[in-house]
Amino acid sequence: MTPLLFFLVVILNTALGVVQELKAEKALSALEELTAPLAKVHRDGQTREVAAKELVPGDLILLEAGDFVPADARLVTAESLQVNEAALTGESVPVTKDAEFTAAEDLPLGDQKNMVFKGTIVTFGRGRALVTGTGMNTELGRIAGLLQSGPEEKTPLQKRLDSFGKQVGLLAVGICLFIFLVGLLRGNRFYEMFLVAVSLAVAAIPEGLPAIITIVLALGVQRMAGQKAIIRRLPAVETLGSATVICSDKTGTLTQNAMTVRRIVTMTADYEVTGEGLKAEGEFRRDGTAVAVEEQPLLDLMLKIGALCNDAEFLPEEAKIVGDPTEGALVVAAAKAGLSRHKLQTAYPRQREYPFDSVRKRMSTVHQGNLAPRWLGEGEDRRWLLVKGAPDLVLEQCQWWLGEDGPQELTAERKAELLKVNHQLATEALRVLAFAFRPDPPSGSVPVEEAEKDLIFVGFMGMIDPPRPEAKEALRVCQEAGIAVKMITGDHRDTAVAIAQQLGLAGPGDPVLVGAELETLDGEELAKQVARVSVFARVAPEHKVRIVDALKQNGAIVAMTGDGVNDAPALKKADIGAAMGQTGTDVAKEAADMVLADDNFATIVRAVQEGRVIFENIKKTVYFLLSCNLGEIITIFTAILLGWPVPLYPIQILWVNLVTDSLPALALGVDPPEGDIMKKPPIYPEQGIFDRKSRRLLILFGLFIAGVTLTAFRIGLRETVPKAETMAFATLGLCQLVHAYNFRSLTASLWRRGPFQNKQLLWASVGSTFMHLIVFFTPWLRGIFRTELLPLSDWLVVFGLAVTPLLLGEFLKLVTKERSSTV
Repeated sequence: MTPLLFFLVVILNTALGVVQELKAEKALSALEELTAPLAKVHRDGQTREVAAKELVPGDLILLEAGDFVPADARLVTAESLQVNEAALTGESVPVTKDAEFTAAEDLPLGDQKNMVFKGTIVTFGRGRALVTGTGMNTELGRIAGLLQSGPEEKTPLQKRLDSFGKQVGLLAVGICLFIFLVGLLRGNRFYEMFLVAVSLAVAAIPEGLPAIITIVLALGVQRMAGQKAIIRRLPAVETLGSATVICSDKTGTLTQNAMTVRRIVTMTADYEVTGEGLKAEGEFRRDGTAVAVEEQPLLDLMLKIGALCNDAEFLPEEAKIVGDPTEGALVVAAAKAGLSRHKLQTAYPRQREYPFDSVRKRMSTVHQGNLAPRWLGEGEDRRWLLVKGAPDLVLEQCQWWLGEDGPQELTAERKAELLKVNHQLATEALRVLAFAFRPDPPSGSVPVEEAEKDLIFVGFMGMIDPPRPEAKEALRVCQEAGIAVKMITGDHRDTAVAIAQQLGLAGPGDPVLVGAELETLDGEELAKQVARVSVFARVAPEHKVRIVDALKQNGAIVAMTGDGVNDAPALKKADIGAAMGQTGTDVAKEAADMVLADDNFATIVRAVQEGRVIFENIKKTVYFLLSCNLGEIITIFTAILLGWPVPLYPIQILWVNLVTDSLPALALGVDPPEGDIMKKPPIYPEQGIFDRKSRRLLILFGLFIAGVTLTAFRIGLRETVPKAETMAFATLGLCQLVHAYNFRSLTASLWRRGPFQNKQLLWASVGSTFMHLIVFFTPWLRGIFRTELLPLSDWLVVFGLAVTPLLLGEFLKLVTKERSSTV
């Protein structure tokens, strides 16, 4: 039986290790596959499509909306080119590229406007670029290098159990040698003392512990999967419970990854827009009161301009935007007012457009219909030029502003006031667009400069990628649990600070560290900074790894959440990496220890809670097994010192360790949580599994179990040695089964916790008791385990002694409670 169990445990652990290694290596494979299969390249005077892997530096590639960028490249031309770099930099808003841009110094990736990078996506416009890097020489390849170089580190549980195993092993060897030598010096036979030494070695080592911990972790994985947290590495379950810091990406993790209009400012009113990003549900509030859009003509016109001067499509059934995220926000805002872009296009058909470009920083479209009859009269055949774009450049083209009574002249003073409004919205980290129109623009092929003049200004819209509604509560729970939360993002400083303040992660005046500042800090200084800074902005992938390293240097157990390629090295470096399941890239998922299936930051909080419960239960299991094994060691050790016969045979000790210990220990591993576990501080690595109180308690219980077993042995010695050995064996097994109930809580009484609350422990106790008693009542098993058939009177003594550890445990809890109440 014993060799078979050991063989199964070894096979299970080996299989888990192989699977873990295979999954870890998939991170690099996913990076290799994250590339466009074909790239449009201009070679030898011709444009052709080639496999992206065949590109070489110096190739001229052509880019259009919808293309994956196949290599790092420097732009030669850029016509209204916008690139979504969220997976690489973490910035949620597409970056407008400019081939003429130059910089005097190194810039973060998100600010290199004359460069495009492998793995990003072109969302608008077109351009041509010269390839500067391919394969591992790209920014994506550099991230692959960071992944490859990151060592696999042991979890806190593995480190604690390694230390525990070494201590137990040294203790076992020391005691065995000591007793073996003492016995030989006292004249005992060599073979007899060898058996005694083997008995002590068996008693010292909790044989079932590795299998029990593996099973407990596996059951925890199953429970967490039901809560949308998919665990990819088994030890990560426990690591979560020890987490002291959570480093969270902003875009898509703390925020919804959906640009959303939050403020609309006309010349006469300021409106707040409610509702989530990609849902056509929400209210428009003026001075805190919801208003009907049809009763607010300026607001109605603003929303129509935003939806018509637009190329994005909103698919409400799929909660999806097709096109530019910023334009999508305008379409969703109109949909919240019941204004369908499709119906608006039918009512006001587009006749012409002037696309956005990086010089004008605005887009204009010409429509036909009766758009603004309230101010400018009826006219079904009337034409309208609708404009949206950068506030300062749109205002330059405006000669009028629209009020409730119609257009009025836009004076220099009024324009200055509007620019102040724009600045105020920008300080709230809102991305601001200005909206204007022109009735009866020139017809025909008119240059854009001629068409976009004498505009009538209507107002501003401010938008942002808003926080997830549940993230604020999740952060509060983390803070109550003593877990520090750090926001690490590639986005701009102001945007990061605004989101952090909305979530309660940072307050006004709190320090913020940006990537450029982080570059100047050495390891020691960075370790000091990370302890007090909660917001890190404009960071590169290697910065995230340095932050994780600095936190770990301070002794923290670090959990890192993220979804982009840029997050993958830090996910791997952290003690526990959590990738987003829906929006996360394959690279991030493969590098992570855990995947959040619902992309919900709150899920990691539930996972942390589950991890804490599992760690507490593992401690209960270790305490229970160790106190039992300590009792066995002291029993044999004391008997030898007193010159008594050895009270337990090796096979009896092995039976107790594998049957009457292991089943209750496994049931303790799934014990329901005790109290509000998320209001307790995390367990720091240096604390280990044992503290001073637990050590004293284990020694006390070990001595008591040994005393009870030796008492039964001594009573049996009044008649024969075989009877004494039988009584000691019976008492030890039953005593440990009862003793398991002491560890349902080290502070609360068994009756307060509920003796039948843990049904697994109840059935384990019943099953183990039945198997233990079979050894004494089955003739052929009595021969194997060297036991005798005991009379009822001896069984009454055995049962009476077996319940005493539970009485001791309840007495100690009562004394401890009285002491704490008087302090």
